[in-house]
Amino acid sequence: MAGEKQNSKPLVPLFPKRSDCIYTSCFCEENVWKLCQDVATKHGSELQHCHVAFISNPGRSVPLWRQRSGKDDDKIVIWDYHVILIYAPDERAVVYDLDSELPFPTFFWKYATETFRRDEALPPEWHRMFRVVSASDYLKHFASDRSHMKRKDGTWIKTPPDYSPISTPSCKNNLETFIDMDPSTGLGTIMSLKQLFERFYRPAVNPTQPTQVQTAQNDNLRKHAEMSSAVV
Repeated sequence: MAGEKQNSKPLVPLFPKRSDCIYTSCFCEENVWKLCQDVATKHGSELQHCHVAFISNPGRSVPLWRQRSGKDDDKIVIWDYHVILIYAPDERAVVYDLDSELPFPTFFWKYATETFRRDEALPPEWHRMFRVVSASDYLKHFASDRSHMKRKDGTWIKTPPDYSPISTPSCKNNLETFIDMDPSTGLGTIMSLKQLFERFYRPAVNPTQPTQVQTAQNDNLRKHAEMSSAVV
C-alpha cells in the first residue's frame, strides 16, 4: 500500500481486490454506496471509521489528477463532481477510489497530493470543496433515481448499473443535496482542501513530507475544461 509506515496493527483489508468491487463507469456515487454496503456486511465494526467525500464546487468544475479516464501524461480530468471513500480507523487514513490509477487503497497523504495537488496553483473557480459524510449516514439517507444521467428524450447518457436505483423509504432522489457545497444544507461537513488535510493527514504516520508535484499549466487545464465533463 502506497505511503504506509510500518504499524504493529495492520489495517483491515476492507476490499482485498479492486476487481471484486461493484463498479459502473460514471456512477461514482453509487459505486461508493456499494462499497459502504460491503463494509457494513463484511466488516460491520469498521463502518464507524468510514467517511464518504463528495468533491465539487459552486461552478461544478473540479480538476483531479491520476484518474483512469484522465487525459495526457498526468491523467487529468475535470469533473462536475466525484466521490471517494476514506477509511480512518486510527492515526492512519486511506482512500478507496475506483476511478483512480493509484493503488487501491492509497494512504491519504499520497492520494491527496497526487490527485488534488494544490489549490494555490489553480484559479479560484477550480478550487475543490468536500462534503464529508459518515458512511453510516450515507447508507441510511442517500437516494438517486439516476435522472441526472438521462437526456431530455429519456435515453441514457451513460448505461446505468444493472441493479435497482438506490432509495430510502421516504426519498427517491437527493443526489443534488450531496453535490451541493452549501454548508447550510444537506448532511455532513463542508471542507476546503486545507481542512480535509487537517482532518485526515497525520504526519506522524509517515514523516516524509508530500513531495511538491508540478501542476499543469492553467491553459492546459482550460483545454480540458472546454471538453465535455465526465460525470462519474
